[in-house]
Amino acid sequence: MFLQRTLRRSSTVKGIGLHTGKPCQLTFRPAPTDIGVHLIKNIDGVSKSVRVYASHVKATTNATTIGNSEFSISTVEHCLSTLAALRIDNAFIEIEGPELPILDGSSLPFFQAIHEAGVIEQDQPRKYIYIKEPIKVEDGDKSAIVYPYNGLRINCTIDFQHPCIGRQSIDIDINEVSFAREIVGARTFGFLRDVEKLRSMGLALGGSFDNVVVLDNDKVLNDGGLRFPDEFVRHKVLDALGDIVTLGAPMMGHLVLFKAGHDLLNRLVRKILQLPDSTIPFEMAEPNYMGDQDRLPWQMI
Repeated sequence: MFLQRTLRRSSTVKGIGLHTGKPCQLTFRPAPTDIGVHLIKNIDGVSKSVRVYASHVKATTNATTIGNSEFSISTVEHCLSTLAALRIDNAFIEIEGPELPILDGSSLPFFQAIHEAGVIEQDQPRKYIYIKEPIKVEDGDKSAIVYPYNGLRINCTIDFQHPCIGRQSIDIDINEVSFAREIVGARTFGFLRDVEKLRSMGLALGGSFDNVVVLDNDKVLNDGGLRFPDEFVRHKVLDALGDIVTLGAPMMGHLVLFKAGHDLLNRLVRKILQLPDSTIPFEMAEPNYMGDQDRLPWQMI
């Protein structure tokens, strides 16, 4: 059976914030079983904590922000996607600064930091959010749907009126190997035409070619170009994987996204959590990551 996991030891990552441009630092620390993922910040000499959970999502514009009445932290999705892919259930994330560091714009530095720290199994089984029937949210032509599925699978489609993007789709079973090969290095992206507007709003102050894929009207401006031909849709999968960590437990389901961003994902997560009896212990059903021939609907066993 799958047991809960946490970090073997602490690991620190330093950088600047994408939106504030200010120095930021986080330290991953081990946590006990059944506690989940908590963001921790020192405020006036006292450590304050907020759990990564849907009801604590305070904003979804240009990034996901989690907080409470005492503090909030933005741009959490790249870090959280790594915890999800590496099956880390319990962790303390100590933060210095107003947001998490953007680093290279992907999840790769967080992934490397956690591998350096190591991961250990704990003495309690994982509990999953078990999708028993299709659940859907829509906003105009945008949609996010989750179906019953034996594991975690994400099908994502984006559609941008830009010659370097257009319509891109990816369909991937998420596990440690597929995430490391296909998703972890996909960087966030933005358009040169939006920079002035964002900065007038106090956003993207730390953005640069070092941490964002930047596009003008017809091309990618970064030296070296893209890491993947479809890096844009891969990054959207990375973001979505981070956003569903706010369920508070790993999900078993097939997530189908069409032009969906942070807001729609947060609405879907909240809708899932409204359903009764959606969390089951691992012993009652096991996820299968073998491949297409093994994709079966969930049945209670």
